[in-house]
Amino acid sequence: MPTRDIAEVVAAMNVRLLRIPPERTAQRLFLETYRRTTLAVGRAIEDAQFEDPEWVQRWDVAFADLYLTALDLDLADSPDVPRPWRLAFDAPASLPALRHVLLGVNAHINYDLPQALLAVISDDEFADPVVVGRRARDHQRIDAVLSGRVGAEDNELGAVSARGMVDRLLQPLNRLSSKRFLREARQKVWHNTAELQQARVAGEQEYAARLAELGVLSAARIADLLAPGQVLLRLAVAGFGVTLPPPVQGRWVDSSAV
Repeated sequence: MPTRDIAEVVAAMNVRLLRIPPERTAQRLFLETYRRTTLAVGRAIEDAQFEDPEWVQRWDVAFADLYLTALDLDLADSPDVPRPWRLAFDAPASLPALRHVLLGVNAHINYDLPQALLAVISDDEFADPVVVGRRARDHQRIDAVLSGRVGAEDNELGAVSARGMVDRLLQPLNRLSSKRFLREARQKVWHNTAELQQARVAGEQEYAARLAELGVLSAARIADLLAPGQVLLRLAVAGFGVTLPPPVQGRWVDSSAV
C-alpha cells in the first residue's frame, strides 16, 4: 500500500518535469496536465468531497505511481514500458497537443486505473457490499473533479496549440464531449476492475492474462485517437473506454492434474 501523500506525488512530478529532455514536449505536456489534475484531487480531499478521503489519497498515489513508473522506464530507454504507454510515448511529436494528452489519458485511465483500484481494494473488501459501495461512490465523485478541470485544461491546450476557426466554434461542444467520454470511461473502468479482481482470486497466471487483454484493448483505442477529424466529438459518440469481455472458460489446465 502506498504510504506517501498527494503532496509527495506532486513533488515527484516536479522532479520528472526537470528530468524530461527539452525535445520531449509531448511527455512534458501530459505530465503538466496530470500534475494540475492531481492538485485538484488534493483540493477535493481537503474540501471533504469524498466519503473516505484517506482511501482516495492512497488510491490517487497508487494511480500516479503507475504512470511515473512507466515514464521512468521510458526515460531510461527500458523495453519494459507497458504497451499502451509505449504507443503514447512514441507518438509523433508533430501531433496536436490535444492528441498527445488523449493518448496519455487512454493509457492512464483505461489501462492503469483498474490496476490502481485493485491496489487499494483487497479481496475481502470486494466481498463486503458496504465497503464496495463506498469505494464505488468515491470513484464516481472523481468525475466531478475531472469535469471541473475540463474548461481550464482546454484553455491550457489552447495556449500551446493553435486552433482553427472550426475548432474555436466547436469549443463549447468539445468541452461537453470531454465530460461525457471521461464519465463513460470511468464506468467501464469499474467493470474492468471487477473482472481483474476475479482473475486475481483465480491466480497469478489468470490475472496476468486478463491484464494483458486489457493492455491490448487499451492499445487498440489509439487508432481512434489518431484518426483525422474532430476527435472529441467522435469519442463522445463512440465512447472512450474499453470493456474486458467475460473470461474464456477452461483457459488454463491444472498442471498438477497432468
